[in-house]
Amino acid sequence: MKLPPIKHLRWYIAGLLCLASALNYLDRQTLSVLIGGIKEQLHLDNADYGKINAWFLASYGVMYTVSGRVIDLVGTRLGFMIFVTGWSVANMLHMFAATAGQFGGVRFLLGVFEPGSFTGGVRAVAEWFPMGERALAIGIFNAGTAVGSMISAPVVSLIAVQFGWRPAFFVTGALGLVWVVGWYVFYQLPARHSRITPIEQALIAGGKASQAAPERVSLGRLLRMRETWGCVLVRALTDPISYFLLFWIPLYFEQRHGFALKQIGLFVWIPFAAAALGSVVSGALPRWLMGRGWTLDRSRKTTMSLMTVLLFLGAVSAPLVANAGLALGLVATMTFCHAGWGNIILPAEVFPTHVVATVTGLGGTLGSWMGALSQIYIGRAVDALGFTPIFMACALLYPVALLLVFQMVGQLGTVRIIPASR
Repeated sequence: MKLPPIKHLRWYIAGLLCLASALNYLDRQTLSVLIGGIKEQLHLDNADYGKINAWFLASYGVMYTVSGRVIDLVGTRLGFMIFVTGWSVANMLHMFAATAGQFGGVRFLLGVFEPGSFTGGVRAVAEWFPMGERALAIGIFNAGTAVGSMISAPVVSLIAVQFGWRPAFFVTGALGLVWVVGWYVFYQLPARHSRITPIEQALIAGGKASQAAPERVSLGRLLRMRETWGCVLVRALTDPISYFLLFWIPLYFEQRHGFALKQIGLFVWIPFAAAALGSVVSGALPRWLMGRGWTLDRSRKTTMSLMTVLLFLGAVSAPLVANAGLALGLVATMTFCHAGWGNIILPAEVFPTHVVATVTGLGGTLGSWMGALSQIYIGRAVDALGFTPIFMACALLYPVALLLVFQMVGQLGTVRIIPASR
């Protein structure tokens, strides 16, 4: 029996992508939540933890570009199945680690597979959404990163308190395998999906009418474009902030404000909840402004400028306050603005669908390598000077990134015409 069409099916696709990114960050954050106890049990210091994170980001950086090419070659559906299965198994393997070297090894493996969620997610949005809706759709799927980080603190700490830290890795990893089954059953391209309405199919096809793209674009051709380097350099400046907020915020509240594991579970979800809201705002606010006659370019750049100012104020203030509640609020301001800035959205707003995953991958690669380098120095800086210099660096990086958007990425909402490679 044929199942009836689903109205607004594209938003269900966005929800499925949001769940994938939530599971991605739940797996990624499991170590961050548990690191205090693991450090004590295995006699590690902050420098060791920084090196473990650097191993993750080293492979993550390489595979961000590779995963983008893989997704563009094998398609979004199969690509997601490969990468989600891989990172789920890698996360489960953490339960067998007993030394800093072994943790570095399984984190390296985790980094091989996790980038596929983002290169694939941006491509899926480009496949399913017209240009005017892409910022909101990417905001929704990217909100899953914050949701995963948010639920990781209470969920992982609860499992660890009850059963120990090793089962926490197994449970969080196994959830991804369940998602793969749902993805296999539900996802198809709009032209092939049996449950899409003709109206929605026409809306999606009409939104791509201006994107008559060549069949093949070489990597060299993309690297000769100013817009490519704009997107890539923005990620190089802002991704290290992502990894600082993800990997070090639980430890910051433990060391600076005396939080135990239970307090981390009770309170450290708050900044990540703010990030989830910020991800949605990154698309919802520009869409609201566009509804009042603003162009996509003006709407997005205004939103990014506002987030830059607020993040600067939050980052400068957060390490200087002694009250834990106020510090939580200021860090939440940072995470809200960091997500609300929407750096991952940029390639989908200037490039045709068939190269979006590749450009996203290039940006993720350089961003991850810069993140890996920063992790090594963050660990050393925290041991020697505390967290204040790191917060100050975060405050300064976003104004520079915003300048790159204006000067190199250029006008948003206009897809560039890329000649076929000869």
